[in-house]
Amino acid sequence: MGRQLDEQIAGRFPVGQRLRVLDVGMGQGTQALRLARAGHQVTGVEQDPKMIARAREELAGEPEGIRERVRIVQGDGRDTGVHFLPGSFDVVLCHGVLMYIEEPDPLLAGLARMLAPGGLLSLLVRNGDAPAMRPGLSGDWAGALAAFDTTAYRNRLGLDARADRLADLTATLAGIAAPLHAWYGVRVFTDTAADGAEIPADVETLLAVEERAGKTDPYRGVAALLHLCGVRG
Repeated sequence: MGRQLDEQIAGRFPVGQRLRVLDVGMGQGTQALRLARAGHQVTGVEQDPKMIARAREELAGEPEGIRERVRIVQGDGRDTGVHFLPGSFDVVLCHGVLMYIEEPDPLLAGLARMLAPGGLLSLLVRNGDAPAMRPGLSGDWAGALAAFDTTAYRNRLGLDARADRLADLTATLAGIAAPLHAWYGVRVFTDTAADGAEIPADVETLLAVEERAGKTDPYRGVAALLHLCGVRG
């Protein structure tokens, strides 16, 4: 996903431009830190105090110049209008958040308002067009059969969540003036890997395969996750 995001940033902004980035649902700060290391000014929004503590711990180990480029705000992402002015950011990330929100449209509209003209909105969502893939590939035939008829699921953390269909999000992005510019699949071949699995020796080849599949039909359409990139008009 990081490579996909870099591809979109490189194709939209001048080389060397320091971007204003908002990361909603930043978690432990993986993407926020990666972008701060690249020279961008990053504001992370996170609701979970444990995740904020982990992000601050990771940030503490960075050089001062990188620490100064990261700001962390506690919130759930639906109150961006309270903290920030419209058009304040060049890039807005919302990764792994929509699956926990029953009605995501108001959140997405608020995030789009945070974008400056020409800004990039990056969403990572559970793929609602292929929910039977994981149970099917795992040999859970009853689970796969049930998954054909719903976008609700229970994730590996044991939490109830929901998936989004590409067509639905495409229509939503068009309606909030940030129409879909590009989309990718994420975890096409690796979704059934065990939690805590060791990184394989040929990880660079694995990433090359996933990167190629994530932008190639029909593979990307059955990925576990979808990475959608909208552009503010």
